Parts: sequence; C-alpha cells; structure tokens
Amino acid sequence: MTPPHNYLAVIKVVGIGGGGVNAVNRMIEVGLKGVEFIAINTDAQALLMSDADVKLDVGRELTRGLGAGAQPDVGRQAAEDHREEIEEVLKGADMVFVTAGEGGGTGTGGAPVVASIARKLGALTIGVVTRPFSFEGKRRAVQAESGIEELRNECDTLIVIPNDRLLQLGDRNVSVMDAFRTADQVLLSGVQGITDLITTPGLINLDFADVKSVMSGAGSALMGIGSARGDNRALLAAEQAIASPLLEASMEGAHGVLLSISGGSDLGLFEINEAASLVSDAAHADANIIFGAVIDDALGDEVRVTVIAAGFDGGKPAGRKDTGIASVPAAAPVAPPTAPRMPVHPQPVGGVPTGERLVPSAQSQAPQAQPNPPSTSQLPGRAAAGGGGITVPPLPPVPGANANAAAAGRRPLSNEDFEEELDIPEFLRQ
Repeated sequence: MTPPHNYLAVIKVVGIGGGGVNAVNRMIEVGLKGVEFIAINTDAQALLMSDADVKLDVGRELTRGLGAGAQPDVGRQAAEDHREEIEEVLKGADMVFVTAGEGGGTGTGGAPVVASIARKLGALTIGVVTRPFSFEGKRRAVQAESGIEELRNECDTLIVIPNDRLLQLGDRNVSVMDAFRTADQVLLSGVQGITDLITTPGLINLDFADVKSVMSGAGSALMGIGSARGDNRALLAAEQAIASPLLEASMEGAHGVLLSISGGSDLGLFEINEAASLVSDAAHADANIIFGAVIDDALGDEVRVTVIAAGFDGGKPAGRKDTGIASVPAAAPVAPPTAPRMPVHPQPVGGVPTGERLVPSAQSQAPQAQPNPPSTSQLPGRAAAGGGGITVPPLPPVPGANANAAAAGRRPLSNEDFEEELDIPEFLRQ
C-alpha cells in the first residue's frame, strides 16, 4: 500500500528589480518560513548581494548586467528575453508573490511579465508592490501608475502600498534609509500575513484553498496592519489595521477578507472573536471572511493583526468617505439672531457703509457660539459692508475709522460704546 503523500502548498516569492530584491532580502533576514525565494534583476552587482534561493540575471545581452536605467521598457524587454528561464523557476508553484518597487525600470517593466508567466502556469498570483515617495519625482510617479495598471491586469490580486503613507507611521526625524527599510517591512507584512495562515500551525488553521477562495481573480486589494499590547490588545490591533494609514480607500464593500492574528501562546479565543467581529463590521455584509490565528512566542504579549480586503465591485475599492474637513458642531451655528433687531439708520463712517448690527446682551452672549471670522477677501483692511443683522461681540476699533470720524466732526468710537446692553453708538442716534 502506498503511503499517503504529505501535500503542502508550494509558495514562491519573486522579488524583481532593486526594490523587490531588497524586500526579498528582508524576508529572508527575518526568517519567513515555508516559501522559496527568487531574485530577478538586471543589475548583476546588486543580485550578487541577495541571499535568495534562486538568482536570475535577466537582460544580460540587453543591459550587460548594468541595470535598466529606470526605463520600464528596458525592464520589460529584459524579462521577455528570459521568459523561458523565468517559467522554469516558477514551475510547480501553487502560489506566487510578485514583489517590486514601482517607478523604476526592472521592477516596473518586468513585474507584469513575471506575473503573466506565473498565472499561465496555474499559480495563484499575488502582486505586492510599493508606490514611490513623492520626493522621488514626478517621472517615477507616472511610471509607477502605468506599471501598477499593467500588473493589475496580470495578477489575481494586487496590493499596492503607498510609500508616502508610511511617513505617517514614523516621526519627522526618520532617515531616508529607515523610510525605505519601513517599506520593505510592510512588503514583508503583506506576504507574511498570507503565508503564515497556510504554513504556520496555530489556534485556527487555514489551508491554501481558503486563501484561494478569497484572492483568486479578486483584483485590487487593501492591506492594513496593527499591533498592540495590554488590555484589549487584539481589539486595539484590529482597530489600527482597519484604520491604517496604508489604506488609501475604504474597506467597505469588500466581498473577501483575510484576517491574520498573531500572538503568543496566551492568545485567547475571546480576543480573536472581538478582533474578527470588528473587521467583519467594516466589510461587506455578505463578505467571505477567512481568518486564522498564528502562535508566535517571540511576540511576547504583543498581538499583531493583518487585514487584507479584496473582491470589490468593479475590481477597485471605493475612496474613503471622509473629506478631512471638520464638520461644524450643531452647537455653533452661524445664523441670524433670534433676538429682535433695533431699527437703525446708519450713516457712512469714513466712506465705509456701516450695515445693521445687533450687539448681543451679556445674557445672550455667553451661551451663543461665536461665528467664524470672515475670510481675508472680505476684510481688505476695513470692516465688511452690510452687517446683515449678524450677532457680533464687542469689536476692536476699525483701523482708520476714528480718524475719519474726527475729520467729519464726530467723536471717535471706542469699546465703551458697546459695554451696555443694546447701547447704540451716539453717532447713530443723530
């Protein structure tokens, strides 16, 4: 009798270009398990420094091992020239991650070629790429957007990590080196959050079919990460993940969600339930939520949550609904006053027409919120014309008004004119 085979999903991670190879090196450094690493580059010198299991120098004739010069067309052609070699190293994979830093040459142009080959071989193909920092220039930004669109068409699922949003995770003193290292770390989190669910035993285990049910043909995906310690740690980590700065759009509408919760041996089922319920509420009402809990004693009392949301209507997530503009509280409306207005017949002061104004009483002034100040376009150095009955507090002297009043034979205005309840300035009584 033939003994049963131990079938395990074959997972391969391909880093292409400088950014992709750096990310692979980071994954190897932290000991990501259960995957095979492949480094592909047109820069032979950088490739020599990689610790990947397989190294593939593409474009040997085209670039002579000197890189693509930040030209995506060169990177694409280099990958096409070595299509058979790429196919050979990807054979037998059940899942292929293609990771790259978008905006350059080899990664931007070559990643869609690698993804296309992997998908034709029948592997679940997931792209995990970064969008460049703004300080890297407009040219790289334009090239990155073009490369992302090409890669999206070749992958089952594409996760895009905006590097600019990584700045919100650090402080103002972060170095450029640390910023790019953080980008590598986030790429690692995206890959590890998925692979650990399959390869690492835990409280709640998943298999490859579970992951495939969410990510096959899902289109664009969002990834959020969070971590916390102490009371309610799993819930707090989940809150961080779904409100992560890495999320350029809202999770609302996601039909598929992968939730990975990692913690020490004391990670409780009740904690997992709280975190999963929070994520479930943030997704589509009928979403297929696949979640697993991984035990990693190296985390101590820390809990880490990785959320990957995919399967949006139209292939892309909707933008966040918040506009970033603070709403005006109901307690502070800017509206006409309810107190009766005194009929007044103002005269021009210093050539500036003075509209009706109602000065609030001391009793009504306290609870009433102050209106927003007029814009500078309404105040070119003088009081705005036509007060329109807006309730205003005692005002400072208007520049130039007192001098003009004196020239016209009237006494200057001061704050004393506004001290008594509904006291009308003397010149208005004339």
